[in-house]
Amino acid sequence: MEKRTELADLGEFGLIERLSSGFALTQTSTVKGIGDDAAVIDKGNGEVMVISTDLLLEGVHFDLSFHPLQHLGFKAVAVNVSDIAAMNAVPTQITVSIGISNRFSLEAIDALYDGIKAACEHYKVDLVGGDTTSSRAGLVLSITAVGEAKKEDLSYRSGAQLADIICVTGDLGGAYVGLQVLEREKQVYLANPEMQPDLAPYEYVVQRQLKSDARTDIIHEMREQGIVPTAMIDVSDGLASELFHIAKASDKAVQIFEDKLPIAKPTFDTAVEFNLDPITCALNGGEDYELLFTIKQEDYEKLKMHPDIHFIGYVHERDKGMNLVTKSGTVVSLKAQGWQHF
Repeated sequence: MEKRTELADLGEFGLIERLSSGFALTQTSTVKGIGDDAAVIDKGNGEVMVISTDLLLEGVHFDLSFHPLQHLGFKAVAVNVSDIAAMNAVPTQITVSIGISNRFSLEAIDALYDGIKAACEHYKVDLVGGDTTSSRAGLVLSITAVGEAKKEDLSYRSGAQLADIICVTGDLGGAYVGLQVLEREKQVYLANPEMQPDLAPYEYVVQRQLKSDARTDIIHEMREQGIVPTAMIDVSDGLASELFHIAKASDKAVQIFEDKLPIAKPTFDTAVEFNLDPITCALNGGEDYELLFTIKQEDYEKLKMHPDIHFIGYVHERDKGMNLVTKSGTVVSLKAQGWQHF
């Protein structure tokens, strides 16, 4: 009997590594292929183009029973633009491809594209192409984002150095907690369709889930300060998972501090209400689309007063391990339990 290997045995990144392992880069213009937030193409004169693509499937990445199409259109662009920002590049264009079934009306598609248009205006990117096709399995969205940067301004996952300071923007765990609220309200509605969801007390976390916002603002601010992060990634699968990506790519390890993790009060309170540990939500929740990056010690002075950048730890030698220092001062091993794709 022929051996069968389950995809779950490899996981998403193991599968990517396996599928891409037989492909050699032959074009001199290909600076970076698979393995970072975006591919990098040399344009000459010290300029590069960065390209990233994402596929979003109904029932896997979004649930239309509680995700308004206009918000979904905005979020679909935001998550791709976030990958461009994670390279320390500025997004410039997108393409949008959709697969739709006849259960969607023209008005529904208009609402989806209203959200895409709003995101294009917000991030100052142009919609320059795409494709449409029929789908038998719900809504399919595929977006490719293009950006640009100077070669020396790029931040890869692999650049973290010993004693670098680990920074994260915004706050963490909100999108995951918001999803728990929406899932609960969906079950209440399914049990009794006359019950109307009451989302008002959870507005902040619900917005964090339904309308993600890529942190392109931080990219522009750091450019004004003359700061190039030594390594960077966006927080899509959970903070812990992203820390492991940076550590592996940089051949380093990290130490972060529980009391430095930024958690908004609405996220904390709602997590407790749902019997969830707020720290676990912050570490493993995912879909926050904040930026996680490392900076040189000397750049700390330029950012220390920034209201939306938090300093959560530092980079150390690989053999010291991936550590979390709890509020009581105990050092525990950091675990990555973020989103599993298979």
